[in-house]
Amino acid sequence: MTETLKNTRVLVIGGSSGIGLATATAAAQAGASVTIASRSRDKLDAAVARIGGEARAVMLDTRDLEAVERFFAEEQAWDHVVVSAAQTPGGPVHSLAITDARTAMDSKFWGAYHVARAAKIREAGSLTFISGFLSVRPSATSVLQGAINAALEALARGLALELAPVRVNAVSPGLIATPLWSGLPEEKREAMFAGAAQRLPARRVGQAGDIANAVLFLATTPFATGSTVRVDGGGAIA
Repeated sequence: MTETLKNTRVLVIGGSSGIGLATATAAAQAGASVTIASRSRDKLDAAVARIGGEARAVMLDTRDLEAVERFFAEEQAWDHVVVSAAQTPGGPVHSLAITDARTAMDSKFWGAYHVARAAKIREAGSLTFISGFLSVRPSATSVLQGAINAALEALARGLALELAPVRVNAVSPGLIATPLWSGLPEEKREAMFAGAAQRLPARRVGQAGDIANAVLFLATTPFATGSTVRVDGGGAIA
């Protein structure tokens, strides 16, 4: 039986843009009391205005363990926590600066680990990580991202045992049209999306809402734990 998000407390870390914002918006529309967290006050303010309702925003850097512990110590237990925040510089291993590699690991893996360590989540609540399909479909130019995503998915499986009956899962996106790609010129970006759509069995690139649907499915399905749900348009098999 599927549960409802009505009158639940949902925290979306990285909820100020992209997948996190789509997830926070969908949760609010489903009746949850939503809090979003990220490092940018400007992005948070704009996101809260878009989500509407009683959504609130807090500044939080998940790389800072003390800040994460302080935040959760001051909050009531959550029904659902989603970790979507990450900055992951990429490139071939031999050319990616070690400082950039460590930044990527600190942001996406250790940030999630800090949250899992400190978060207070109600029994039968959930913790969901956003990983990525490079965990199972390696790229010669994104080796570190694949390793981090695989580590996140393994972390989710282990935590599903350690934190039970809190449910822990991961959602693994493929190519998603989010502000992550806004640095590319529009013509080049659209050409990349069009080329990817032709290669993917789904014949389209993903939207942030596709990933939000999967996150909410996991949050509201009491029998889902220790799972990785891949939402990649068939990218892992193409």
